[in-house]
Amino acid sequence: MWIFGWKGPSGFSASSTAEQVTYGIDGNGLTAIVTGASSGIGLETSRVFALRGVHVVMAVRNMDAGSNAKEAIMKEIPSAKIDVMHLDLSSIESVRKFASEYISLGLPLNLLINNAGIMATPFMLSQDKIEMQFATNHVGHFLLTNLLLNTMKNTARESMKEGRIVNVSSEGHRFAYREGICFDKINDESGYNSLFAYGQSKLANILHANELAKSLKEEGVEITANSLHPGSIVTNLLRHHTLINGLASTVGRFFLKNVQQGAATTCYVALNHQVKGVSGEYFMDCNIAKPSSQGKDADLARKLWEFSLSLTSP
Repeated sequence: MWIFGWKGPSGFSASSTAEQVTYGIDGNGLTAIVTGASSGIGLETSRVFALRGVHVVMAVRNMDAGSNAKEAIMKEIPSAKIDVMHLDLSSIESVRKFASEYISLGLPLNLLINNAGIMATPFMLSQDKIEMQFATNHVGHFLLTNLLLNTMKNTARESMKEGRIVNVSSEGHRFAYREGICFDKINDESGYNSLFAYGQSKLANILHANELAKSLKEEGVEITANSLHPGSIVTNLLRHHTLINGLASTVGRFFLKNVQQGAATTCYVALNHQVKGVSGEYFMDCNIAKPSSQGKDADLARKLWEFSLSLTSP
């Protein structure tokens, strides 16, 4: 149980749940993609979206887990509108295939929740020869967003409803490598630190949202882009660190958020009317917060954008 109940300007706090921050909101007519939707806060985000009437496309790496998650939601909410599609964010080919299939379905897209992630893994490269945490947490989402952006623009224009892009980052972004993003050493195993590499990928999530928000504002498109820290939550993210994971699982219930609280900020930023028109911000506990100085570095954000384009160009 989360014991800190201090409420910020939004009226919500670290103890608020995803259902509470979306209470009374009608999501009918909205379509959302949620990555990493088969477990953890991705699953809870999908459930609460469905509860509010949103058509949810669960983008998952494991289709069996995704089908089971859909079944669980449908059992609770028989009227839920849910589809499950395969997406492996560590694979550029898979991201391109997902986006192509989604576009071919002719579905609108109001909300893109870039939620999926891995944490503190041993050093490994993706099939595209990119360090796995950076590939999965940032590059895959960067490409997915770019490929679906025109669909979101068309939806915003035709529906006259604001589109929202939400990047699930982490306070771990404060513990990246000293230079923030190691552009010249992304794939350098000799200097690899699993926690710093995680921080680097989470910093990239914030910088991506900031640069995207700037671009969308300049274009005059009614789509916002924000990032957030969901809170410290007991999930399977720490499975590569047995001791830490064990401690979190045994004593975490006393000082960490549960999944319902962990999904609150994502659902708040995606659906709550208080966030209408707000873009390029970093949220924590359903309130605007301040990222690190690197998380506000416009030059670093632009450099990351160009670097990411080079990694994902055909």
